[in-house]
Amino acid sequence: MKKLLLGLFVVMGAAHAEDTLHVYNWNNYIAPETVKRFEADCKCKVVQDYYGSMEEMLAKLSAGAKGYDVVVPTGFAIPPLVKQNLVQPLDKAKLANFKNVNPAFLNSQFDKGNQFSVPYAFTTTLLGYNETKLKELGVDASSWAVIFDPKVLEKIKGKVTVLDDSRELFAAALMYNGFSANSTNPDEWKKAAETIKTAKPYWAAFNTQSYIKELTVGNIWVAHGYSNDMFQAQQDAKAAKRKFTLNYTLQKEGNTLSVDNMMVLKTAPRADLAHKFVNFMLDGKNSSELTNMIGSGNPNSAAVAFVKPEIKSISAVFPNADAQKKLQQLNALEGKQLRELNKLWTQVKTAR
Repeated sequence: MKKLLLGLFVVMGAAHAEDTLHVYNWNNYIAPETVKRFEADCKCKVVQDYYGSMEEMLAKLSAGAKGYDVVVPTGFAIPPLVKQNLVQPLDKAKLANFKNVNPAFLNSQFDKGNQFSVPYAFTTTLLGYNETKLKELGVDASSWAVIFDPKVLEKIKGKVTVLDDSRELFAAALMYNGFSANSTNPDEWKKAAETIKTAKPYWAAFNTQSYIKELTVGNIWVAHGYSNDMFQAQQDAKAAKRKFTLNYTLQKEGNTLSVDNMMVLKTAPRADLAHKFVNFMLDGKNSSELTNMIGSGNPNSAAVAFVKPEIKSISAVFPNADAQKKLQQLNALEGKQLRELNKLWTQVKTAR
């Protein structure tokens, strides 16, 4: 009898383990209520594991980590995942909600035809700013000139921070000069470097870590950073009842775009549940919940109807057709090109 009971418990335990979906993702990147609804819908459990960077995720999977079903990489990480045979082609027949994806976010340079990936959410790199202060000074934040033009910077000297990120800052300087954010032309890179060096004395700091807080308390008036962070800063300022208003906007010269995508791993223990999850997340209401929670950009056309009105009008979350044409996903740099950018970055950081 004891053996029979033990065998029953083993079978029950195995069944429970099999009805589990393992998701490898950024932290705080699925709304809790969405997870609960999926668990109820699929009668399964969702277990999440988190990474802090694409490099960390790629290194772990490349080293042979198994047990995950779904991973959510940024665009440039898709090619290495495909090249290393770490992901499987999507079964579109199981993704009835694929039709909800905004066509502008499909067929990227990283996965032509979306054979392996489907857009989940995105961020843009842009400028957040103290709208109250900039209005007083007559400064327009709709151009990269705010952080690069000395004539504009004279009015806000010492109140500007830029990302401590060579790729993002050079991309902004390239676009300001009328070039592609993905340019690898040496002359265009040199011009971008000169633009940065000229503007640098007017900046308070290179800051990737604390610009949300600095904006929220009013220590800085303009910050170069990510749209999700600017949304948080705006909400924090409102909650603290600051006497100023924070806002953020895309720049007329263009902005960089980071699209995160859902992919099913080659070794997924439950590829069936993985496809159910992907399809579930492509439902408009389900997709809208992350946007409502963290202000993430949304590539799902069906989500618009469920997004809070105050978020729906933000161009960084739902860019119009003209703005979409100016959004550029950054390619990965390797070899000589990467070494050249690192060299220019060192010159920029050490320039006085």
